[in-house]
Amino acid sequence: MFGSAPRALWERWIAPDERHRIPLACRAMLVEETGGASKKLLFEAGIGAFFSPKMRDRFGVIEPEHVLLDSLKRAGTSHEAIDAVVLSHLHFDHAGGVLSAYVEGQPLSLLFPRASFVVGRHAWNRAKEPHPRDRASFIPELCDLLERSGRLEIVEPGWSSAALGAAYVLHESEGHTPGLLLGEVPSEDGPIVFASDLIPGVPWVHVPITMGYDRWPERIVDEKTALLERLARERGRLFFTHDPEIAIARITRDSSGRFGTSEAWRSLDGLAA
Repeated sequence: MFGSAPRALWERWIAPDERHRIPLACRAMLVEETGGASKKLLFEAGIGAFFSPKMRDRFGVIEPEHVLLDSLKRAGTSHEAIDAVVLSHLHFDHAGGVLSAYVEGQPLSLLFPRASFVVGRHAWNRAKEPHPRDRASFIPELCDLLERSGRLEIVEPGWSSAALGAAYVLHESEGHTPGLLLGEVPSEDGPIVFASDLIPGVPWVHVPITMGYDRWPERIVDEKTALLERLARERGRLFFTHDPEIAIARITRDSSGRFGTSEAWRSLDGLAA
């Protein structure tokens, strides 16, 4: 998760267990619009519960149940009520939550029966024909299930999403995986950006820190710098999909040019945009 950064540095931020694993969230962001034709939008879906018990143990997935479904219920809604799911990319820890929970001998199926599934063109192509380096990060059945749903929206670079509407901006990033979608939510208090694996948590706000999973670390650094500069200038906030403690924080920049965070929230429950 910290690429070439030495352990003596990164374990100050997140302590590993006896198997050298660190705690990580797989956090999704629910946006509930208000007004007349309001929509319920979900940015990513987390890892879900599609893994077999053997694979759950390998990746340290503690919960056997589909946590996202419970979280939606606590928020007063359900997967059946979601209008659109924005999948930044199709790695299993970001898209697995759109699938039903594992049942031995039963095929996987899609949840979110009325939702459009928004995926970037380059990310979709990567999932359809993965590189050997990241082939294991994809769920073999997922692309076919999404296509057969009839509700797949593949977004071209620079285009807006019909399912989301023109108010939502979708940026593209290439450093982690081709066509990573960064969802930007409009807000009167500065933009909110769902940066996914470009900046997965607070430690990765430090510009030189990249992941071993990133296919293009130098590009990641450039993309992070551009995004963080803009958010610091516009008093914007970043949503962190993998940070075990912090869900969202405002981006700051000190007199030496170093980026940091302030006004950190552990949860978005009830946060008004």
